[in-house]
Amino acid sequence: MSSTATPEKRRTALDALHRSLGATMTDFAGWDMPLRYGSERDEHLAVRTKAGLFDLSHMGEITVTGPEAARLLNYALVGNIASVGVGRARYTMICQADGGILDDLIVYRLAETEYMVVANASNAQIVLDSLVERAEGFDAVVRDDRDAYALLAVQGPESPGVLASLTDADLDGLKYYAGLPGTVAGVPALIARTGYTGEDGFELFIAPGDAEKLWEALTEAGASAGLIPCGLSCRDTLRLEAGMPLYGHELSTSLTPFDAGLGRVVKFEKDGDFVGRTALEAAAERAAAQPPRVLVGLVAEGRRVPRAGYSVVADGEVIGEITSGAPSPTLGRPIAMAYVDSAHSAPGTTGVGVDIRGSHEPYEVVALPFYKRQK
Repeated sequence: MSSTATPEKRRTALDALHRSLGATMTDFAGWDMPLRYGSERDEHLAVRTKAGLFDLSHMGEITVTGPEAARLLNYALVGNIASVGVGRARYTMICQADGGILDDLIVYRLAETEYMVVANASNAQIVLDSLVERAEGFDAVVRDDRDAYALLAVQGPESPGVLASLTDADLDGLKYYAGLPGTVAGVPALIARTGYTGEDGFELFIAPGDAEKLWEALTEAGASAGLIPCGLSCRDTLRLEAGMPLYGHELSTSLTPFDAGLGRVVKFEKDGDFVGRTALEAAAERAAAQPPRVLVGLVAEGRRVPRAGYSVVADGEVIGEITSGAPSPTLGRPIAMAYVDSAHSAPGTTGVGVDIRGSHEPYEVVALPFYKRQK
């Protein structure tokens, strides 16, 4: 007899702390992660109006160093990484040779010849393997640094004040999609002004051994500002309201960046060849001539919640598919992102519905994002 062992879930450095706070844990990309601590709605609204604290240590950090690190990343990814200044970050993608999206990434330029690539947890190994393979022939080294970092995020309008009370780093001078080294509550950190919530906020890359100390310091410093711990559930509704794509939902290997409405991240003008260039040039031409299905926002007229995979319909015909859907605490109604035929993609298009268990529920087509914070 043979038995198949179930792989043990990975745990972050804050696992015991999450459990002590009564978090509901869930399996996410092989990690045991906090789904919620109490009310998902309360956590969501805390980030929109005050501040929330997240453990994002499941994300995958990969360091690329060496004299040709920039050239390697320009070849391996679709963006122009060589043009990113030291201390800045860029949203980009890694694609297959056929143009299909392997993952969406944030790349930080830490020094002249040192970059940190941050991949989604579910794709971190794929991204690592692809970068190692594509590094052949370049004077650069790709290093798996997933175990070298814990990642905490402080998000929400009160987050700058909370963080400022614990660091002397120049937060006022730190632009969106930029990062700088500093100390927070005595803990060495890469302080990045990035996030996945649609709010102002920071992501703090630190050593795993410092995670608990920093979490507790942030919790104490943020108490008077209304900061609370937040799980993955509200992170999903926050990013959905902000119209931010999630790999496996809005992005996949079956879609090119142009199919996903994110062709702007592909930089054909950069020097040299890059993986997927030929296929992506063809995809760009197709998209310009005949737009594929378009990613749109849908807002329910009723109360029934759409889920990924549900059909979008008009005049009795299927015209698209839901990629993400949830109740929106900010709008007070169910919302969804969906790929729909271009003929039904204009904001205000009427007669569109979602097939929810056989019933065609009416939805309004709206422009993304659903929510945009006041600057």
